[in-house]
Amino acid sequence: MDPDYALFATIVAEGGMAAAGRRLHISPAMVSKRLMRLEQRLSARLIQRTTRRLALTPAGARLHADLLPIMAALDAAERRVAGLSEAVSGPLCISAPTSFGRMHVAPHLGRFLMLHPHVDLRLDLSDDYVDLLGARTDMAIRITADPGSGMAARRLATNRRLLCATPAYLDAFGAPERIGDLKHHRLLAADGQLPWRLIGPRGAATVDGQSHVRTNSSEVVRELMLGGVGIALRSLWDVSDALADGRVRQILSGHEGSSDVGLFAVYPHQPHPPLALSAFIDFLAEIYAPTPPWSHRGIAPALPAA
Repeated sequence: MDPDYALFATIVAEGGMAAAGRRLHISPAMVSKRLMRLEQRLSARLIQRTTRRLALTPAGARLHADLLPIMAALDAAERRVAGLSEAVSGPLCISAPTSFGRMHVAPHLGRFLMLHPHVDLRLDLSDDYVDLLGARTDMAIRITADPGSGMAARRLATNRRLLCATPAYLDAFGAPERIGDLKHHRLLAADGQLPWRLIGPRGAATVDGQSHVRTNSSEVVRELMLGGVGIALRSLWDVSDALADGRVRQILSGHEGSSDVGLFAVYPHQPHPPLALSAFIDFLAEIYAPTPPWSHRGIAPALPAA
């Protein structure tokens, strides 16, 4: 492979020219010179230089996506020629939503690392949308109805979302008997989470309104709901334990969040993903399917698919 292509990939992997220079044992000035040479040869700007960070241009993102499988194939070929085993190893950076990552990813990492001790693992937790290429992240766990067409995605589990409240709240304000009753109750949702789009016996239903407490944090909504402040639409993985021990009750069990929302592993398209990435996705799939560990018998059965 042209060494300037390898240099470009290293800049992306390391997040900057200085870091790439340290990795390749050359000066930042030489890194910049070779990058400019590659851009001139391709007649395209590959990296947008800013004062805060380096960002891939659309042309740079396309080139990087094309280079990844080529580099992986070359590495695998070299290992085969050298008689080395294709063991699961190398760096692996994973992103997950804050609460889900803390509750349902982090507790399993020890077992994954026991199975694959040569993986250099990083887990970043954030509720912000993560640009996989820009953030140098191998895979993101996303809870969404649409993982997007620009990335590869594997559905890991369904994501049931239930209307929940504490017994104390229901004793104080009464339990709603129909969807229309919710307009008389205290709703709890993070910014951008209302209106709620639900599925019920008569099809789709929408619940609009304002959150009784305004917050940008889904975790704060959970704590408010557990504190008896109001009614929230929560993912089952988030409130499973509270439902099981009676701290929370499911209400209006004939209605749930839209069933097209799922739990996805999202990663850049590449014919031959790194072994560490494939191993981690398979590992999560074994944990979450066919029955996620947060499922239990204390709730109404899932609604039939529309």
